[in-house]
Amino acid sequence: MKNEARAVVIGGGIVGVAVLYHLTKLGWKDVVLVERKQLTAGSTWHAAAGFHSLNGSVNMARLQAYSIQTYDEVAEISGQDIGMHRVGTCTTAATPERWDFLKIVDELNTTLGIDSWLIDADEIPKYSRLTDHTQLIGALIDPADGYLDPYGATHAYAKAARIAGAEIYQETLVTALEQRDDETWNVITEKGTIHTEHVINAAGLWAREVGQMVGLELPLVPYEHHYLVTEQLPAVMAQDEESLLTVDLDGGIYVREEVGGLLFGVYEPNPIPWSLDGTPWSFGSELLEPRLEHLAPSLEKGFERFPMMENAGIKNSINGPFTFTPDGNPLMGPVRGVSNYWLACGCMAGFSQSGGVALALAQWIIDGEPEEDTFSMDPARFGSFANEAYLLETSKQFYEWRFNVAYPNESWPAGRPARTTPIYDLQQQAGAVFSSIGALEVPMWFAREGEKAEDIPSFFRPNSFEAAGEEALATTNGAGIIDISSYSKLEVRGPGAREWLDKVLASKLPTVGRSRLGVMLSDAGAIIGDFTVFCLPAAEDDGGERFVMTGSGPIQEWHMRWFDRYLPATGVSVINETDNWMGLGVAGPKSRDILQRLTRTDLSPEAFRFMAVANMNIGLAPCRVDRVSLTGELGYEIWMPATYMRHVYTKLHEAGAEFGIRNVGVTGLLSMRLEKAFGIWGREFSPDYTPSQSEISRFVDYDKQGFVGRDAALADREAGPKAQLVLMSVDATTVDASGFEPVYLDDRKVGYVTSAGYGHRTDQSLALAYVDVADLSTEAAYQIPLVGDRRPARILPEVAFDPDGVRMRA
Repeated sequence: MKNEARAVVIGGGIVGVAVLYHLTKLGWKDVVLVERKQLTAGSTWHAAAGFHSLNGSVNMARLQAYSIQTYDEVAEISGQDIGMHRVGTCTTAATPERWDFLKIVDELNTTLGIDSWLIDADEIPKYSRLTDHTQLIGALIDPADGYLDPYGATHAYAKAARIAGAEIYQETLVTALEQRDDETWNVITEKGTIHTEHVINAAGLWAREVGQMVGLELPLVPYEHHYLVTEQLPAVMAQDEESLLTVDLDGGIYVREEVGGLLFGVYEPNPIPWSLDGTPWSFGSELLEPRLEHLAPSLEKGFERFPMMENAGIKNSINGPFTFTPDGNPLMGPVRGVSNYWLACGCMAGFSQSGGVALALAQWIIDGEPEEDTFSMDPARFGSFANEAYLLETSKQFYEWRFNVAYPNESWPAGRPARTTPIYDLQQQAGAVFSSIGALEVPMWFAREGEKAEDIPSFFRPNSFEAAGEEALATTNGAGIIDISSYSKLEVRGPGAREWLDKVLASKLPTVGRSRLGVMLSDAGAIIGDFTVFCLPAAEDDGGERFVMTGSGPIQEWHMRWFDRYLPATGVSVINETDNWMGLGVAGPKSRDILQRLTRTDLSPEAFRFMAVANMNIGLAPCRVDRVSLTGELGYEIWMPATYMRHVYTKLHEAGAEFGIRNVGVTGLLSMRLEKAFGIWGREFSPDYTPSQSEISRFVDYDKQGFVGRDAALADREAGPKAQLVLMSVDATTVDASGFEPVYLDDRKVGYVTSAGYGHRTDQSLALAYVDVADLSTEAAYQIPLVGDRRPARILPEVAFDPDGVRMRA
């Protein structure tokens, strides 16, 4: 066994060998994999090994499509038979809601370049003889999906990696990980120690134990999962061609042909967690005791939908554990505070996800960042809130709802409420309907008197439509209060703060008492952060100034990890104050009058201009107030210590009563920001985009020397964008776009929607979209599909509301 390697992959399942192969594919040869038993010993060997592109996350769907393509590549390189059955998938719908869902998935596939199509129920027997089509409305066909041999696919990856120079050590148990002073690692095994620069935890069922070796508690839970294999059936044996793998969304069931019989798997209610206290190292190539009585309700549903199952003899009952995360997506990437330690685990759909996970991770390790946005897999998406109780509730929910319809206005209930603000009860009394943002309860809209305070899931205009519209109009006519506590609040201080921020951010920095939009770029020039940056006075020994940045709350740990990468040993500190400071926005033409009643600080336009910031008392509360608003109206953001939030909230309502001040939720806020074409993180801005594609380029100081990503930003500006962010008006009446629908021109896909909704102040359906530069025209007749119905759309020549910005600068 070697005692030196550039990278060591721990775990020989489908994910581990995929990572090993992709490290070699990107040029690293001196890499090894260690496996405690034999390759596939864990979850891989007993998996049904189906693969599909369907996923609720756009980026995960893209990576899953890549995974499917890669199997042909490794099979050809290795010469290993992988038992490929690219029969396709027939995903069925028996209710109007699920049929609408499949229409939306088909549109998403168009955006991603995945070939799929919809069929009516009468056509289903052409593709699948397994299901009773008379119970169905229709189905989605994806011809690239299928299943394969788990042993063959794993060994194909392994052989392809070996051909490229990698080495694999089986029957080699890792017993400890030790980090040296130079941040390299000693991987200690029963057969010796390997010194390596990088460690990759791809240990599957044992990922928790490999995490604990470096002090990590990973948010993973194994669950028992059953599938049944029947004896051979005459109806199956008589067919010349294999039916498509059939997924029944209503029952959470998947069925395919298997050696003349059927393989029947379920995602049943009340799944059973397994080995919560840790996976025994001795566990491997064995199965768990079947619990068919636990599956009885699901089996009954299956027999109804798949009649040939009812009288089939059961040849095998497979019950094996798989790991699940709170949201069902993998854990892939680095871990803050543990350098050169990488995760590639939590892949409950390993045969769909392994190639995409491995490619992104290999790019990250070798090139410093993945080519596409991978936040949906990044361990930084989970903060300290992802404790054991939260993990159990949310992972159980994901298992049960594996094939549930994903509505744009639905918030899943598990693990809630976990984190609340000091005014949570007051918002409840006011009729707030909440969603969870980074596990914090945030009001989305406020039910009016006589309305029930709950979302009714829908693909069409939701039951919140009129209430959110009233909130937006109340803001533009008077004033609205918006809870912005979910934003991240990061404080940068020290004598070197300005110099350091000048390097980390691509924008000009504000002077004391002012604020600016700050853009943060990766080394490759991708957008990895957009902040509002405030400069406040500080003691002279602290440089005379300190900076506070607000941004997207769910990615605060992701940003802190990035800052750690560049922080000098002394002179600068970055403190995450997100949980300690709460925020309230007050916006509208009466907002100045209301706020002035609560402070002695002069808020006149001359004294407190647009983008100003200052410390001041609001009532009895010491606050930081800035004149910024995402609404496009005159507005202020008020930041206060958490203990003062209740006081500020009640004082604002008291002072604003005569002006008709109103609670405003996130839905109304997003409606107003669309009318101003203001982009937000995760939709218009992410590592998938560069500055030249949107107006965010206005905030990049290209003349500034030495900022991270400058060379790439200059090259991006010189080359120009292939697609440009535009605001579109859509001819819609009962449904609005929600995001990632394709944009058509003359039946060609020329772009896609990033976010959309209804602009209540301008009375029109709106969509922000990236459209190919070659096809940009305010005269062109575009189309955007809305739940299967293509609707006319046009590019607006200017923003829909107050294009000159007079109101917010008033």
